[in-house]
Parts: sequence; C-alpha cells; structure tokens
Amino acid sequence: MANEDLGKTLRRLRRLASLTQEELAERSSVSVDVIRQLEQGRKHSARLPTLHALANGLGVELTTLLGDPPAVSTGETDGPRFVAVRRAVMPVLWGPEPEPPGSDFSLDRLREQIADGWTRYHAAEFDMVMKALPDLLSDARTATASGNEDDRGAGFAALGKALQLAGHVAVRMGKTDLALTSLERAMDAAGRSSDPLLLSMIVNSIAWTYQRQGRLEDALSIALRAADDMVNAGRDETADGLKVWGALTMSAATSAARSGDYERAAAMMETAETEAARVAKLPDSGDNRMVSVFSPSSVRIERVRLAVQYGHPEDALALAKGMRLSKDTPPSWRTWLLLDVARAHTDIGDAAGAVKTLESLRRVAPTWMQHHTLAVAIVRDLWALPNHPPGLRPLAEFLGVTE
Repeated sequence: MANEDLGKTLRRLRRLASLTQEELAERSSVSVDVIRQLEQGRKHSARLPTLHALANGLGVELTTLLGDPPAVSTGETDGPRFVAVRRAVMPVLWGPEPEPPGSDFSLDRLREQIADGWTRYHAAEFDMVMKALPDLLSDARTATASGNEDDRGAGFAALGKALQLAGHVAVRMGKTDLALTSLERAMDAAGRSSDPLLLSMIVNSIAWTYQRQGRLEDALSIALRAADDMVNAGRDETADGLKVWGALTMSAATSAARSGDYERAAAMMETAETEAARVAKLPDSGDNRMVSVFSPSSVRIERVRLAVQYGHPEDALALAKGMRLSKDTPPSWRTWLLLDVARAHTDIGDAAGAVKTLESLRRVAPTWMQHHTLAVAIVRDLWALPNHPPGLRPLAEFLGVTE
C-alpha cells in the first residue's frame, strides 16, 4: 500500500485507542520505528502482513486502517445529497408536524421502496440510496400520522427501517455519530411499531457502528443481550426471528475476535452455522429484503473473514473450499468472500491462487474492486514480488498499481 493518508489514519486510530507508539508496537509486534516513520510521513507504504498486525493491535478492521472504499458512483460524503440525508434524519427544530397520509398514499408501496433501498445498499449503490432516503423518511413520517392504529404501527415500522438504512449509509460514509443518531431514532420508532423483530435488528446495527468506533466491549455486550432476549421471548422459532438472532450472534463473534478472543469467536460462529441450517425449515415471511442477512452461506462467509483477518489463512481457505452460496446471498457478501480468499492466498504465499481469485473478483464486481483500498493493497504486494504470476499485469494495470 502507498497512501499519504496512512500515517494520519494510524495516528488517529492509535490515539482513539489511548495507546502510545510503544504500546501499539508491543500489541502488534511491529517495531516502534516503523510506526513512528509511518505516522511522521517518512514512510508511506507497508506490506499487508504489517498492516494486518497494526489493525489487530488497534482492534479495528484492516479496511478501517486502509480507508473504506468510497461511495462507488461518486465518493461524495458532505455534498448536497448527503446534507439532504442529514436533514431528513434530523428534521429542523420546531418544524411542522407530519400531515396524515392522503388518499393516494400506499403503505405497501412505501415498504417496497424501502426494501428496494436495502437491495441497492447491499449492491453498494450508495449514491442511489442517498438520493432516495429523504423521500423515504418523509413518507414514513407521514405514515406515522395515520388515524388508524394499525396503520400507525406499520408506519412506525417503516420509519424505523428507513432510519436504520440511513444509519448504515452514514457508517459507510464515515459518519458514525450521525449513524448512531439515526439508529437511536430508529429504536424509538421500533418501540412504537408493530414489528416485534425490528428493535433487535436495530440493536445489531448499533453494535456494528460501535465496532467501527472501536467500542468492542459495548458492541459485544449489546449484541449478546439482544440475542439472549430473543431466545427468552421465543422469537427465534420463525425463520425471520432466527435470522435476526443469527446476525446478532455473528456480530458478537466479530467483536470477540477483534478483542483478541479468536477461539470464542470461532465457537460462536460454529454455533451460528449449526442454527442457520434450521432457517429453511421454519415459517418464513416471504420477503427477505427487510430482515437481517443470515443463512449457512452468510455464516460461512463471516467465518472465512474472521479467519483471514485474525491470522488463520489456512482455516479461511479450508472453510471457503467448495462453498455453494445461496441465492439470497447479497452481492456485497459475495465480493467480500472473493477478496478475503485472495488475502488468504497472499498470506500463505500462493500468488497464483490470489491472482486467480482476484480475476474472479474483477469479473463479478469490477467497479467495486477499483475503489477498494484492500484490493489495491493485495495487488500491490503481489506486484512487489520478484516473479509475477500469470495474469497479474492486467490486474495491476486495471488498478493503477504499475504507475
């Protein structure tokens, strides 16, 4: 990786973790001299093993250190479109109360639009989601002013789901404080809604946001509590309820792994994968777009990710071998799997295997790959090898690594 912002990001994350350079060196087994050179801008690059070690020492994802991919279509964060989202999440003080819906309003149409927003989010079409969010939130608030009690409950469910979507987009734009504001408002809406699973789904989103802020203990505790509450209430006996429980369990496992307890995380993931086999046998609502992602495929993808992120590349490749992804696996999860497999091949020194996987990634998601800092970092490491495997040059030229 060669990135002028790497040193600034490293210094900011280290300070957020309340670590000295010496303490980070001890945690990561990276020399304090390398850390000092990176932070001072005297060194602008580092190989993937070093970056992995630094990220683990900081308790963050590698992409947090490298920088998340921007919104694929624009890279916009604080432009007019995002300002409109911010205003929709936090309407102006003393603004007008929502008017009751008119005769042409359709709650079913609103639900379909919100579900489509989630589909676009999972496809990394963040700019399109930002464009739609202000109207979705406005229409959902209108639905909460309905004179019919059942429609009001359904309206608050729609508002909670739209605010949750806004929170996820804010995280992707690096605005975690706005994300938490949106998600806290989503929880309030969920408490007044007719959806018994919505509150737990939003807790999972908050846990993910805490992870992005480095609040791993907070993320772990709320995910485990929400998962236990679901079991105690018997809400894991439907397909949708089990999906929400499973997503919370996977989130808790991720927090445990980032806190250094990989064995506990692996055990949680094994339990989740066993339970995921029950999903197909339970009553289903029929529309998976508004429910947490949880299936045998998604659990296996997360297990691969944790294995490669926390220094077990052989386990990652064994888990990924022969995987068959279910049809409801979102495109973004499929692309992450290929990237993680490429990382695992790189970590064990299998350059040819890494190139083959990256070629598949380019076929599946070329635009996403071009914008992803980790994909660039992997190809840069491969390009630095004395002997280039077949197929590497086209990838390097595609990502601008040869320049």
